[in-house]
Amino acid sequence: MESYQNSSMRETSQSYGMTNSDEAGQFIRIPSILRSWQALRERWIAVLSILIAALLLGLISWILMTPHYSAESRIEISRKQDKVTNVESVQAEELGQTLEFYQTQYALLEATSLAERVVRSLNLSGRQEFFDLFGVDPNEDGLVVASPKAQERKRRVDLAASILLENISIAPLKGSSIVDIGFTSPDPAFSAKLANEWVEQFIQSNLDRKFASTAEAREFLEKRLQELRGKLEESERRLVGYASNKAIVTLTSSRDEFGKTITERTLVTADLEALNTALAQATAARIAAESEAVQVGGADRNALANLAINGIREKRAEIAAERARLLTQFEAEYPTVKALTSQLVALDLSISREEARVQSGTNTNFRQAVERENELKRKVAELKDRYVRQSRDTIQYNVYQREVDTNRQLYNGLLQRYKEIGIDGVGNNNIAIVDKAKIPDKPSSPILLLNMALAGLLGIGLSGAYVFFMVQIDQSLKDPSKVKSILGLSLLGTVPRAEANDVTKALADIKSALSEAYLSISTNLSFLTESGTPRSFLITSTMPNEGKSTTSLAIAKILARTGKKVILVDADMRNPSLAPMLGETTKTGLSNYLAGEEGLESTVCDTSYPNLSFIGAGPIPPNPVYLLSGGRLIELVSQLTTEYDHVVLDAPPVLGLADIPVIAGAVEGIIYTVGANGAKIHSIQSALERIRPSNVQIFGAIVTKLDALAYGYGYGSAERTED
Repeated sequence: MESYQNSSMRETSQSYGMTNSDEAGQFIRIPSILRSWQALRERWIAVLSILIAALLLGLISWILMTPHYSAESRIEISRKQDKVTNVESVQAEELGQTLEFYQTQYALLEATSLAERVVRSLNLSGRQEFFDLFGVDPNEDGLVVASPKAQERKRRVDLAASILLENISIAPLKGSSIVDIGFTSPDPAFSAKLANEWVEQFIQSNLDRKFASTAEAREFLEKRLQELRGKLEESERRLVGYASNKAIVTLTSSRDEFGKTITERTLVTADLEALNTALAQATAARIAAESEAVQVGGADRNALANLAINGIREKRAEIAAERARLLTQFEAEYPTVKALTSQLVALDLSISREEARVQSGTNTNFRQAVERENELKRKVAELKDRYVRQSRDTIQYNVYQREVDTNRQLYNGLLQRYKEIGIDGVGNNNIAIVDKAKIPDKPSSPILLLNMALAGLLGIGLSGAYVFFMVQIDQSLKDPSKVKSILGLSLLGTVPRAEANDVTKALADIKSALSEAYLSISTNLSFLTESGTPRSFLITSTMPNEGKSTTSLAIAKILARTGKKVILVDADMRNPSLAPMLGETTKTGLSNYLAGEEGLESTVCDTSYPNLSFIGAGPIPPNPVYLLSGGRLIELVSQLTTEYDHVVLDAPPVLGLADIPVIAGAVEGIIYTVGANGAKIHSIQSALERIRPSNVQIFGAIVTKLDALAYGYGYGSAERTED
């Protein structure tokens, strides 16, 4: 019966995903995200307060900040540059040069010289309201009043330019030649006016730079064009004269992308191509005729394909077949057989004559093909000699041709540039205004949504830092997987949190999470000793209210449910709590027995649970340690183990009391309960250090009051890993 019950309990344990930590070396590990969620839930009031305070701070700062207005104008900058010589026409424009050009334009848009042009065009340095708009005092730098006027004007211009540069924004539109120029100030009308003026001055400065380079460029190009014109005419005359002397007749020519003239065909190359093609055809014909003249098995190929010969052969085959048939019946001298033999001889002669005629025709065709091929080879050889001589002459011809091409290219390029950089060309600007700035109707900053978002992020960051700090200084046990590494105890199981008024009801329901948790723990107890669950053990904790009494009652009930006789002893004579949980109202108990006032029979009472007996704490004595230190407790436990299968003692907490070292000597071992988020780790370690000198075995620890929602409590729901 006992082996069957243990087997059933092991199966139940395995079905719920629980293992003995000593035997398997494994236990449930709580994921980090669940631990973080638990930390937030424990401190949600403080986190919410920090978030609300941050949001209020963001709202107040939005109310107190001065509104600023941003106006934007949009321009397009084309990739165009004035050059004295068209060097880029000879090679493709590189991407790096384009990027360099646009980066230069962006730098010019933010140049101090451009800001000074705007200051001068709007006379901002002489307007006090401009400095007041930005809250700047032009005299606060400490310059003496008696400074020269020129120096004073320069200082005010520099100050005004620095203000403009601080508030101007240049935003290129990615992947395009569009640039947005924006200006921000407390006055919406001034923002729009300055953004438009910035664009106008940028365009004007660009035109000024172009105009300065135009006059010298035209004068330079005129001289160069005159020189190149003469060189081009002279090189063309040399080219035509040389071609006439060497009889170089060009049929077709073309120019590549760089303007170089390429001679594709001359008269000699055209004739050579035609004869070479004819020679290839004659060679192919000769090879075909030669192939036809080859005998296959003693017969000409044409003869084998000749219809007349094939017809005679078919007829001969028929007669031979008929003769063979008659020979099976008659002798060779039979008239009909002799007639058929004569016909076969005649047909063989006809076949021989036809084959000879076909062979004669094939030989004639082969001879004619060989003669034509030899004639064409001779002519091709002559043309090759002419082509070689012309190739030598073409070397000098190409030199003259390249000279003509180079001069023509330079001349055409400079002529085009001369036309482009005229006075009319200066007016063509590569900067176009796409959109002018308009007066903004609402401020660009501060933005309530942005302020609140930043405040929310600040609140989240402060909340996270607060929670992290509190978690670091919190020394309570939160993760059951740390029991082995921190306390050095085996984890016997975990118990979910339950409301105080629901504990009794949850224990009565065998399908509740609390009952199932204790069932798994009881199963693990059956692996603690060689004989199964210890015969006598006490259950204690570090401090009160860590679930030790509930654990004692639950384990005792589950052991009794398996058919074992179990007695539950309330050994906490300072704060007894088992009697109300069992619904008992005993007046005598353990204190009476230890004091010698009552016998064992009068202190033991039956409970409403089958196979479960109970000994209450009895009247609270003035000095429980005095009663416990006597030998009667050991005698009591020894006597109970002879009458019951298991003796479970609900002992008092360890810290602050001297009871546990005294009681521990009466039982086989101790089961230690640890409340999650309860006692500090150093307190638990101190309590264990008080127990260990008594040389009593500590079977393991049970983590109680575990938040199931925060830690994902549930059998099989957590990841089981090695410690």
